[in-house]
Amino acid sequence: MAAFRDGARYPELEAIRRVLLDWRLYHDFRTDAGSPVREPCHAITTPTLSQDAHDLAAVLATLFVIRQDTVELTGAIDDAFPGAQLYAGDDGSWCRLSLKFPDMPRAFAAHELSDGTLKYLCLLAALMGYRLPSLVALNEPEASLHPSLLPPLARLIGRSARSTRIWIVTHSDVLADALRVETGIRARRVIKTGGETSIEGLTLSGQLRDDEDD
Repeated sequence: MAAFRDGARYPELEAIRRVLLDWRLYHDFRTDAGSPVREPCHAITTPTLSQDAHDLAAVLATLFVIRQDTVELTGAIDDAFPGAQLYAGDDGSWCRLSLKFPDMPRAFAAHELSDGTLKYLCLLAALMGYRLPSLVALNEPEASLHPSLLPPLARLIGRSARSTRIWIVTHSDVLADALRVETGIRARRVIKTGGETSIEGLTLSGQLRDDEDD
């Protein structure tokens, strides 16, 4: 589908291709010492986070420069890291980010942040970009996060879900319960029976039993 280029003859396929290309599927974010997330990135307008988050600083800087109203972004940072201040900007060629904690004498650059803190910033950028994709899928977003970050993450997802569709795969009951509080939507469990994988309560017609009861 990505290679399809004959939209004039097959407009329906072209429409599907454009929809799929707009989706963002975030499987994981590398946070090791050599990760591109820890490095400065090119200073260009970046409304949507890439799948490997190499443009994290540019996405956050775009919010600061273009939106210029960072009340929601500042609130999301304070919700996760009380009293902390995020800085994202460029020096003409490169975008850089840093995070200043209230009990520390200086701000920490991306290469100095912990894995969990950096991953949370990636999730924040994926869910608060200047232009959100029509579908955001997150695979086990709780991985590497401190347990205290799960309720703020659920609130972040809940806010973003008002603007786009979000698909979450998680092994965390804590996150699933927090998401139900924030969105009113309960998790669907994936089960395996006799080697067959299925969604609990899903019928052959594609309906969920509790939805039919409603």
